[in-house]
Amino acid sequence: MTEEPFEAAKPATPPSSELVVDLEGYEGPIDVLLTLARSQKVDLTKISILQLADQYLEFITELHRLRLEVAADYLVMAAWLAYLKSRLLLPEPQPEDEPSGADLAAALTFQLQRLEAMQAAGVRLLARPQLGRDVFPRGAPEGLKTVSRVAWDATLYDLLKAYGDSRRRTTGSVLEIRPAELYSMDDALARLEKLLGKVPEWRSLASFLPAELRGGIFGRSAVAATFAASLELVRSGRLQLRQDVTFGPIFLRSPPDGG
Repeated sequence: MTEEPFEAAKPATPPSSELVVDLEGYEGPIDVLLTLARSQKVDLTKISILQLADQYLEFITELHRLRLEVAADYLVMAAWLAYLKSRLLLPEPQPEDEPSGADLAAALTFQLQRLEAMQAAGVRLLARPQLGRDVFPRGAPEGLKTVSRVAWDATLYDLLKAYGDSRRRTTGSVLEIRPAELYSMDDALARLEKLLGKVPEWRSLASFLPAELRGGIFGRSAVAATFAASLELVRSGRLQLRQDVTFGPIFLRSPPDGG
């Protein structure tokens, strides 16, 4: 007689206290009621609320028989349906502030109709062609990565101009323009009048310019004022003027009679 090897009894695995049950895709007690109402194969407005309540209570009982944990909202709906069934079977006069059994049944029917409409709309939306799966746009980007590199290109003038603009914005300055020093026509007339009667021979206009003549705008004003003064003296007959060629030098002298 052979002895069977002894095996210690394994402890039973305790059931998990965090069991998550998916009730065949139902998202709530109203969804279960809609499925049970459809099984009657009649219009939702003509379903039997009593039969629907019995079907739902049988559904909850079957879940308990399978030792499955049922969410609290499912149990609340079962209690409410049992209460509705009692109100429909044993109608009693109710206070004015409470709805009747028929009103409660109508409200439940309306919720079932609204849920069915929402589900039908969702099916129609999902059945439409989807972008990126059924239809594709023309010229869709290929997902190429764009790498940008900043390149600074500036000349020395750009740097100096930027520095000057910055200094000008931060440092205030007042522009002061000094009046220019000019040789007036009165000065030229006074000088030529001193020389009248002392110039018997032709002499160039440049020889009558003041000795302290400077360049720039002062020199140009002295030439213009001396020429204008000589024309004024020629007009009065106190001076003679001659120019041999166009754009040539201008010569001056006193009148021969000493005018």
